[in-house]
Amino acid sequence: MTESLRVVVADDQALVRIGFRLILESEGIEVVAEATNGVEAVDAVRRTRPDVVLMDIRMPEMDGLEATRRIGAGEADGPRVIILTTFDLDQYVYAALSAGASGFLLKDVSPEHLAGAVRMVRSGDALLAPAITRRLVERFARRDAATTAIHRDLAALTPRELEVMGLLARGLSNAELAGRLHLSEATVKTHVARILAKLGLRDRAQAVIVAYETGLVVAGESEVAS
Repeated sequence: MTESLRVVVADDQALVRIGFRLILESEGIEVVAEATNGVEAVDAVRRTRPDVVLMDIRMPEMDGLEATRRIGAGEADGPRVIILTTFDLDQYVYAALSAGASGFLLKDVSPEHLAGAVRMVRSGDALLAPAITRRLVERFARRDAATTAIHRDLAALTPRELEVMGLLARGLSNAELAGRLHLSEATVKTHVARILAKLGLRDRAQAVIVAYETGLVVAGESEVAS
């Protein structure tokens, strides 16, 4: 039996909303509401309690960033948010990740990738290519640990977990992590899950941001600091 998956599509362009709805519904994914601006998106999420929100970053009345914050995307009971962009707007995408979004998609995404992306974030994965994640964080993360607004006790992590988090922040996939550390992928997944749980993070994207903002990894370094 296929598990139900409920989605809200928020975009001020009708053709985008219609197209995404048709694609998702053809894949057995239920679109429970549409929104034309951020205010409607917040209301739709509160009414329908979806699993995933496809959120346009630029909308009238309230933009996608503020809507993402208001629906509690970074909270345990909040929906997963995928930010939709027309262009690769780095600073907006980074701000969305900081607000709790799980990743982003360009609006010209293929039908197969769209459905796969929704399922991916629902399962708890971050929707960002490793190279994109690293580039975004290196460019926009605050590097002064004394002024950062994010306070995480990395002392809760074991030496192995710190090593895994550092490599994860450099964009390594689970398979690459397993090869580098001579571990099975299952063991790597267990380490990642424990890191997220100990630090109260929702997904790998947030772990990458924390790794840079706490100074575990420094932008421009070729290797993880020991």
